[in-house]
Amino acid sequence: MAGCGSWLFFLTVFAVSLFGANAEIIIPVGKVFTHELMRETFRNDFESSTRLYRYTAGRWYDVPIIFKCNMQNFPDLPEWLRFTQRHPFDNGFLYGTPTSPGKSIIEINVINKQSYDTFRHTLVIRVIPEKMLPYQAEFFIKLREIEKVLPSSVQNEIKQDLQKLWNTEALEIVNITNALDRGGRVPLPIAGHFEGVYVKVGSERYFSKCLQRVLTSEHQRQCTAGARVKVPGGCNFCSIPSNCITWCKTALFDLTKAEPEPPAPTMGSGILESGGEFNPPESPPSRDYFPDYIVTVIVPLVLAIILCLLLAYIMFGRREGVAKRNARTNQIQMYHHHTVHGNTDELRIMAGNRGVSPPLSTLPMFNSRTGERASPLPSDSIPLIMAQHDPYSDTLPRK
Repeated sequence: MAGCGSWLFFLTVFAVSLFGANAEIIIPVGKVFTHELMRETFRNDFESSTRLYRYTAGRWYDVPIIFKCNMQNFPDLPEWLRFTQRHPFDNGFLYGTPTSPGKSIIEINVINKQSYDTFRHTLVIRVIPEKMLPYQAEFFIKLREIEKVLPSSVQNEIKQDLQKLWNTEALEIVNITNALDRGGRVPLPIAGHFEGVYVKVGSERYFSKCLQRVLTSEHQRQCTAGARVKVPGGCNFCSIPSNCITWCKTALFDLTKAEPEPPAPTMGSGILESGGEFNPPESPPSRDYFPDYIVTVIVPLVLAIILCLLLAYIMFGRREGVAKRNARTNQIQMYHHHTVHGNTDELRIMAGNRGVSPPLSTLPMFNSRTGERASPLPSDSIPLIMAQHDPYSDTLPRK
């Protein structure tokens, strides 16, 4: 039945890609569903092909196109379905794993970001019941992003590696989840940093010995301690390095050992047991807010009044003393000024009454050593460079 469901799914997807819009896609419960929204497919849906490509300077330039997806008459998608488009120049992907049968009508709005032309496409998804695969395993691929895993070619590469690890070809991809949806951190925008993807696969066959090693206590102890997990030889199958799994984030699920459902609650008669009259609790006692009023209002008001009175006393009550100090300072300054003025006048009177001749040191051409006074000489007899003669010589320089 699983094989028939898979063939039916691929035929339906092929029919949708061949005949276009409003076709119905039939998918089974518990199997991953991926639908790529090709930008090339919607070229003819616009008024002309130049809406998607523009011709400038002898070259064709791509035009950005975005997709907006929602369930008909609802603003969001179904809870099991997700949509991603990294860049307006990339294709979009609808992906998810349905958990219950039903029918969903998805409206896809295609928007040309250059001309703002809009086209609406309708996609009908019918989910049919199918038996869940009993043995499932979830792997974390660290060096992948969700857009790089959703194409069918990449899914086949991952599936082939996991078939070698599981040692069986009867393997189906059950779910693909972005690590950011599991609470992962957004990586730095640097080359070599990826978001990571969780891939869950299922099979009718029990887990291989390599996968059973995940359940051992030694493996769990190594992962808890943060040490490097030692993978036994022959268990690390990944032909492409970017498809290698992280062993410490590998989980196994055995659906054959499903936990029993909790018992249903017992229904009572709906009549309360006899226990007397209902006594409601007493209302809480009234609270006296007067102490709070004193602390929050009266005390700050009293402090403010005291500070105002103290400031008024400083500003007005102490002004007389300040004035007296200023007057005394002025008197002292005036007395000093009068004393200086009187002493100056006295010195002038004494200088005017002197009858002695002025000191010889003030006369011209006076020799301080001999006391002789020479007649003034012509200016041309004075040497230009005084440093050539002894300043302490008693004789004048000769011509």
